[in-house]
Amino acid sequence: MDSRYSLEENFQNRIDNEDKIEPRDWMPEAYRKTLVRQISQHAHSEIVGMLPEGNWISRAPSLKRKLALLAKIQDEAGHGLYLYSAAETLGTPRSEMIDALHSGKAKYSSIFNYPTLNWADMGAIGWLVDGAAIVNQVALTRTSYGPYSRAMVRICKEESFHQRQGFDILYTMSQGTEAQKNMVQDAVNRWWWPSLMMFGPSDTDSPNSAQSMKWKIKRLSNDELRQKFIDMTVPQAAVLGITLPDPELKFNKETQHYDHGEINWDEFYQVIAGNGPCNIERLAARIKAHEDGQWVREAAVAYAKKQNVKNQETKSIA
Repeated sequence: MDSRYSLEENFQNRIDNEDKIEPRDWMPEAYRKTLVRQISQHAHSEIVGMLPEGNWISRAPSLKRKLALLAKIQDEAGHGLYLYSAAETLGTPRSEMIDALHSGKAKYSSIFNYPTLNWADMGAIGWLVDGAAIVNQVALTRTSYGPYSRAMVRICKEESFHQRQGFDILYTMSQGTEAQKNMVQDAVNRWWWPSLMMFGPSDTDSPNSAQSMKWKIKRLSNDELRQKFIDMTVPQAAVLGITLPDPELKFNKETQHYDHGEINWDEFYQVIAGNGPCNIERLAARIKAHEDGQWVREAAVAYAKKQNVKNQETKSIA
């Protein structure tokens, strides 16, 4: 029997038995590449996702809201670091992943290429965008790759705070003036469909889903996750007293799920191709931040080398 075939068969058996794959375990190269692509894109999304909200730190309506928003953005930076670290265990340097982002080779979630026009957008992002992220990421706590799975456990705990924060912003505004209520409805109208696009294309148009499901990198399909999010969100919209911008949205008694209208996939593909409202702005901001921080990275490396030499000298004396 071919030894490579035996390795792949044994690998799949481990996956089927719900074993976690660890960095030093043998794995198919395609599994490794799929994980690097998915985890790095997830990390990029967390880092780029700080930008739409960072725009509102100085304009938050109260000190309480400012502190909560700062805490959330700090969490997202941490999530990016967890995920880059998880991807690095697969043998891909962080610098290589970041270069891929800055060159446009690597993608990040399309949702972060939309503008934040007013404070209600901070609520809509927390409620809808982070709500969608939770649905996807809870499933990833059971992903087959150990470092990714463990990183997601902590990330999900923090994302649940973000979702509640967003809902609280919208709920408070929905109890306010007519102008505030209109802001809430407008924000939800703009963020609803992009939030549904976050789960990726329909299963029939998702080229990597079948293999990722077989390897249990993904535990649920794009359409299953999207449906779960819709079913969860519709009752919450009723509490807010708002209307979701889909005239075809209705409960199906036979399936016990909400039917929904067709997503504008042309818009989705345009945005991920780099033609969204804020693609150029987001990427330029990330590149500038990376270049501005070059001296910090160089200083950290120089200090680490200095400390290493000092430690070696101490050991030699001892």
